[in-house]
Amino acid sequence: MNRNSYLFIITVGMLMGLICLPGETVQAETLSLEQIAQGLQGTYEKTADFKARFVQEVTLASVNRKEREEGTVYYKPPQKMLWDYTKPKVKKLIINPTKAYLYVPQDQAVYVQDTPKLFKSQILVRLLDGLGKVTEDFNLTFVNAKEPTDTGGHYLLYLTPKRGDLGVDRIQVTVHKAYFTIIQCQFSDVYGNRTVVSFRNIVINSNLPDKLFQFKPPPKVEIYPMP
Repeated sequence: MNRNSYLFIITVGMLMGLICLPGETVQAETLSLEQIAQGLQGTYEKTADFKARFVQEVTLASVNRKEREEGTVYYKPPQKMLWDYTKPKVKKLIINPTKAYLYVPQDQAVYVQDTPKLFKSQILVRLLDGLGKVTEDFNLTFVNAKEPTDTGGHYLLYLTPKRGDLGVDRIQVTVHKAYFTIIQCQFSDVYGNRTVVSFRNIVINSNLPDKLFQFKPPPKVEIYPMP
């Protein structure tokens, strides 16, 4: 599997299922797992669209190298996303209910996949569209029950999929203490590659236009269908 194909699968298959948006504020006392799960679900239900800055770091186990990328992500249900990478290489991952495109201008290449094939995991589809309950799809535990928060007071949780089709054993997430946003997620795949994604400057319900999620391949680029 080449590098661009790997990033296509990792970015789409995992990150889409994990982004949450600001919800109502809560008091600063430590909450139970049930209260946190309710807060996360409430956030999805109130979200019509969002955008956020992101930083993605992938440590490739086979070559022991860390790669960092930055950009802006846009989301609008159902099944519309744009990952606009700006550093270190410009590229775009555009997803709509029909097709998903990874466009890499520097390589003059577009990787294309049918969106229904992209969403092989029912868990990811439900989380992306905000239709499922977190507790129905995952077992939630604190990373450390004795110290459930980090130094900023944000909650550190493990999400363990109840089904085995997600591609990872568990996902570590950092949940904002007041807004129930997932401000960071971490996971390792079956190859030992580790991904850490952080989000900031989240803006919700800004009436994103549908044209953001439409894509027409430029002329003179190679198009590679993905299985």
